[in-house]
Amino acid sequence: MSEKFYTYKGYPLVRNGNMIYYGYMSDPYVIMMQILSTKKIGSDEVADKVRVIQLSTDPNLDPLKACVKNTEREGGLYEALDVARVWLEKALATA
Repeated sequence: MSEKFYTYKGYPLVRNGNMIYYGYMSDPYVIMMQILSTKKIGSDEVADKVRVIQLSTDPNLDPLKACVKNTEREGGLYEALDVARVWLEKALATA
């Protein structure tokens, strides 16, 4: 059974609660985004502050060492996704 995922700039997005994973788990790196706060716009709740974390997918690494870099972005999910895309493409190009 094949599942369809949302994608952004060619990489899959998978959401679980306030966590969003960006990238292929089979690649050496993925990005994890944690929604830290939301705000109401009209009748919708949208992400306001997002933590972006680049993770190594190496199963032999200590979980604390798997975190390559991180930042927090205010301004919403699209700004966080742009950071995530740049980090992911650079990391995969040098892997």
